Amino acid sequence: MGVQSTFSGLETPERIWGFVPPLRFSYQTIGHLVGLTEILGIISASIIGQAIYQRFWLGGIFAIDVATGIGLMAALIHLSLARSAELYRLPQILDPARNFTKIAMVWAFGLLVLTALLFLLKIGGDLSRGSFLTFSIFELPLLLATRSMAAVVVRSKIANQSIAGRAAVVIGDVDELGQLNAANLLHQFGLKEVGRIVLDAANMADDSRRLALEKAVALARQSQAEEFVIAVGWSQNRLLGEIGDALRNSPLPARLLPDRVVRSAIDGRRTDSSISSAITVEMQRAPMTVAERAAKRFVDVILAFLAIFILLPVFAATALAVKLDSAGPIIFRQRRNGFDQHQFSIYKFRTMRVLEDGQEITQARRQDPRVTRVGRLLRRASIDELPQLFNVLKGNMSLVGPRPHALAHDDQYKSVIETYCFRHHVKPGITGWAQINGLRGETAHLERMQRRVEFDIWYINNWSLWLDVFILLKTAFEVLKQEAY
Repeated sequence: MGVQSTFSGLETPERIWGFVPPLRFSYQTIGHLVGLTEILGIISASIIGQAIYQRFWLGGIFAIDVATGIGLMAALIHLSLARSAELYRLPQILDPARNFTKIAMVWAFGLLVLTALLFLLKIGGDLSRGSFLTFSIFELPLLLATRSMAAVVVRSKIANQSIAGRAAVVIGDVDELGQLNAANLLHQFGLKEVGRIVLDAANMADDSRRLALEKAVALARQSQAEEFVIAVGWSQNRLLGEIGDALRNSPLPARLLPDRVVRSAIDGRRTDSSISSAITVEMQRAPMTVAERAAKRFVDVILAFLAIFILLPVFAATALAVKLDSAGPIIFRQRRNGFDQHQFSIYKFRTMRVLEDGQEITQARRQDPRVTRVGRLLRRASIDELPQLFNVLKGNMSLVGPRPHALAHDDQYKSVIETYCFRHHVKPGITGWAQINGLRGETAHLERMQRRVEFDIWYINNWSLWLDVFILLKTAFEVLKQEAY
């Protein structure tokens, strides 16, 4: 029995393959992979169709390069038309039989477009009508076979949880959430539910709904969710307003799903659980796309590395001056709120005799006695801010963005300025739009902070790489003109 147990442990396929983790795909890549498979299938159909006609039917020699070129043209046309017809969405991929008519129409229209292009460009001279007809006959069965195989593979990947959707926190009322399960979210929207907040507008007190929405925002931060999904009746204006106000504290996008009345009008039947993602309403847009964030991060890292390398002598001289001038650390660290209110430690050259980082922090004032002799010079030239280049490399900050404030000041201002938390929708910056417009330094009056917030929000809503470059260039001149204290 002991020998049998040993052999079964070594030879069981599940145990052997268990050591190899299954391949995981994101929801967004499924359509791309199916499209790539169709491209290969159409090119193959072109080669096979022309080979059969030219070589086996006529007994001649066919040009594989011509067949490949024609197939590639047909594939690109098909890809464009199929994408326009939304044939690469997961529901359509999973049900090829139901979409047979649409696939056939795309195939037929694609052939018409290909024929017109070959005629207009005069590149079909080496392609006989028989070859083209044979290719056309082979293309549709290959497309249907590819779709059927893709449906089987994708279903198996869904079954073993190998398709990863975008992490989302779901917020909604009892009635609407009853119609929305994990399968709906993945199939229709490519989302993976990481949390669900149920709101009962009729039986929940205002404070209870507010706390529930605050919990949703906190849950999104903890679970690293990528968006919010809202499922409430579209006629509940007050509840939708409360949700919208609460989600301003998060930079994540939020989508409102069609309610039962809207689905009934579109689908023609109230019991259909299929929800069309084409009619979701964007309640809140992410400040930047993935590509824009990547571009901004690339520029940040390159410029921060260059700046540190060029300014190494300044770093060394400043560190020595701070150390010799007064007792205490060279680098001052203080907690700040960053992107999505995630805390980080900001770095500065120490310019004061105190190291405040608590619930009460007094802003630096003109002729502040806490500022050291060297510190006064460093603050005047903004050299004390240079260590934040390392915050940029760590990813806590960007070169350009809303200036981060001490935690105590964040708590103070977010309670009196309604849009204050919107500043956390992007990474904080070493410099920003507000700073180059004369809003540096102390904010002794609430009106000055309100103006700073307005400038920060304008920057977030109008961001571009060129705007960042303009702000960086103008910062150099503003530092020479204005003095921080």
